[in-house]
Amino acid sequence: MNGNNPYAGPPGTTNAGEPDTASVDLTADQERELRAAVAGIVTRTESYLPDAYVVGSELSIGSDGPEAMVAVNPPAGHPVSAGFTPDVDDLETGLTDEDADEVAKGLAASAAHQVMNAIGDVTPTAK
Repeated sequence: MNGNNPYAGPPGTTNAGEPDTASVDLTADQERELRAAVAGIVTRTESYLPDAYVVGSELSIGSDGPEAMVAVNPPAGHPVSAGFTPDVDDLETGLTDEDADEVAKGLAASAAHQVMNAIGDVTPTAK
């Protein structure tokens, strides 16, 4: 029954029936920085794709700290996503433009590839 306990934390760190104190709380500034970084990735990803692709994001706090995910739902094929757990100490410095652009380009390429696989027999126009 311990696994069904909503207060159970990682084994050995939290006793059954006690709240998990190991989780990390973000300050308002850190949360704002994380939201801005993820929104930037969403915007960059959307800029590489036509309007038929839906791009979204989700932020949550896991047992190891903040977790962010950006996902693309292409018009055909399976959705693709990229998730990361930034270090809390690095949130104030933000995500570099190069890193955000790399994630956005990778998501856009993966989503386009899903469409190509779903449709089949598509001749690529670029390399």
